[in-house]
Amino acid sequence: MIDKLINFLEFDAARKIAQGLGAHLENLNRLVEVKGNKARLLPVSERTHYLFGKDEAKAPTKRKKKDVKQLSLFDIAGSIEDENNSWGEKTVPPLGNTILDRIHQSMILFAAGRSEALKRFLVEEGAGTDQRFWRLAQALSALYPNGTDEKRWVDGVLARKKGLGF
Repeated sequence: MIDKLINFLEFDAARKIAQGLGAHLENLNRLVEVKGNKARLLPVSERTHYLFGKDEAKAPTKRKKKDVKQLSLFDIAGSIEDENNSWGEKTVPPLGNTILDRIHQSMILFAAGRSEALKRFLVEEGAGTDQRFWRLAQALSALYPNGTDEKRWVDGVLARKKGLGF
C-alpha cells in the first residue's frame, strides 16, 4: 500500500529543504533516495538492513521445504538463523546514530512482534530515555497518513510509552 503513496520531490526542492535543516542531501543516502532529478524519503521497511547492521547479501532467509520465497520485512526480522548477526528476542540492535534511526528501529521491532526486544531497546539500551525520541515519534504519527503500516507501527511504539515508565 505504501508504494502507491510514495511521492518524489524535485531534487532541488529536496536539497533546499535539507539545507534549511543543516543537512546535505548527498550525505543522506541511507534516508533519501535520489533518482535523476527526483528525491524521496525511504520508507522504514527499506531501511531495515541499514538500521540492523545487516547487508542484503548476509540477510538471513527462511526456507519452506525446498522453496525459497521473497524476503519481506517480517521474514528478515523474524529469522534468527544467522548465528553471529541475528537479532531476535534475546538481542537488540545497537542504537542508531540519530533519533530518527532509533524510532525506525523501534518501529521495525514492533512490526516484527518483538515486544521483549522492543522493551530492552527502549528501556535497557536507553533509546526511550531521550524525550526527543518521544516528541519525534509523536510528530511522525501526526504526519503518517492513516491506514499506512508506518502509522500503525509508530502508534504501536507510542502506546508502550506509559507501560514502560516513560
